[in-house]
This record gives sequence, C-alpha cells and structure tokens, in this order.
Amino acid sequence: MAAGMLAGQVALVTGTGGGLGQAIALALANAGARAAITEMPDRLPLAEQTAAQMRAAGGEALALPLDVTDLTTIQAAVDGAAEAFGGRIDVLVNNAGINVRQPAFDVTEDAWDSVLAVNLKGLFFTAQRVGRRMRDQRPAGGCIINVASIMGLIGYRDRAAYCASKGGVVNLSRALAFEWAAHDIRVNALCPTFVRTPLTAPLLDDPVAGGDILRRTPLGRLATPEDVAAAALYLASPGARMVTGQALTVDGGWLAV
Repeated sequence: MAAGMLAGQVALVTGTGGGLGQAIALALANAGARAAITEMPDRLPLAEQTAAQMRAAGGEALALPLDVTDLTTIQAAVDGAAEAFGGRIDVLVNNAGINVRQPAFDVTEDAWDSVLAVNLKGLFFTAQRVGRRMRDQRPAGGCIINVASIMGLIGYRDRAAYCASKGGVVNLSRALAFEWAAHDIRVNALCPTFVRTPLTAPLLDDPVAGGDILRRTPLGRLATPEDVAAAALYLASPGARMVTGQALTVDGGWLAV
C-alpha cells in the first residue's frame, strides 16, 4: 500500500507497549497517520518507546496512559488524543487485551471477570467514546478496528473466557457496523491466529502446544505482528471504504480446514 495514504488522518491505538499494538501503530504512522498510542499507566514507558520509534521514522506520535477498565481514563485518553491532533479521530484500533489460560473446569470468577472486563467491556466503551466523536466531528465518519482473534470464531482448549470475549468482539463489531453506518463509521473485527511475540514465545516453543498450532495451520508458519499490522492498515485504508461489519482472519488458513 502506498506510503502517505493515511496522510492527514489521526489514529488512536490501544495497547501499544509491544507485539501487535506496536506493529500496528508503526504501520499506521508509516502510512502518514498522526497517532496517539496508549498503554496501561504502569507500562507507559513501553508506549513511549513505540512513540519514539514512530517519530524517528518521521511520524507524529503521542503516548497516553489508558486503563480500559476505567471509564474515566478512557474519556481522558480519547479527549487527549483528539485535542493533541486538531480535534479529530479518524481511526481507532482497539488492541488492548488479556488472556488467562485455564481449563474450563477450573475457570475462576476473578479470571472470567478480568478477561471480559478488558477484552469486551473496555473495548466497547472505548469504541463508544471514539464513536461519539466520529459521529459529531465534521465531516463525520471514521474507521474502528477491533482486534479479536480466530478464537472468536472457533473454540480452543484452556481459553473459555478468552474465546467468549473475542466471540463477543466479533458480534459486537457487526452490531456497531450496522448501527453506526448512518454516520459513515466503519467497524470491523480483525481476527489473527497465534502471533509470535516475546509473550507468546514460551507457548509456541513448547513442542506439544506449538506443534499442535502449526499442524492446524495450512501455511505451516506462525503469523508475525507485521502480518496483522498489514491487515489493520488495509481496513483503515481508502481501499476498504465499502468494508464494514466483517471479521477479517489472518490465520494462515486455519479456518479453511
């Protein structure tokens, strides 16, 4: 995709301390977007490092603290992002998320509540706050990309709460796409497979777990953060102006089998 295709646009990306969020933020900045990026308050230095990389590449970036389980910090981050870049937000990437791996028989109430609070409730209220701004800005409109997972479309072991939350993200994205289309707001879910990052490396390097994941992937390789970032960039681009309410998988063919 052409460099500069998002020139003049303002993006807000959550959970940018590393991995997917960092790669997506860098891809949007490389395409010309000015970006506000967020991370949990105690992890904000990691977002600052991402912002420094974006600036070094010639982009404009601002790191902001955000805990998506706290609606007051959602409001502060969204308003801060808009105010820093002229009052608009054109692209939201809801990337912040967590997982607590437990067999379904052993899922605790605390784990369930924590996963749903971040992955679904926090994502919705971030989308709502940004969506209101997209509705009211002139010209109205924007693009919201909710990072879900192929686990929102299929089941997998030890992930009952995670699968439930990501399935909710997929269908929530459809509901918002339907309701907010009148305001020219596109909403899509991005559904990656397992992605190699420092956090996932122990799981993916395990001979049993990692071997099972590769056997289920027709392309025979894991996704990289850059693979997912490229898909996010497509959804944010003018080339996707008729794409809304979709669940775009980046899965190496997993769901095709």
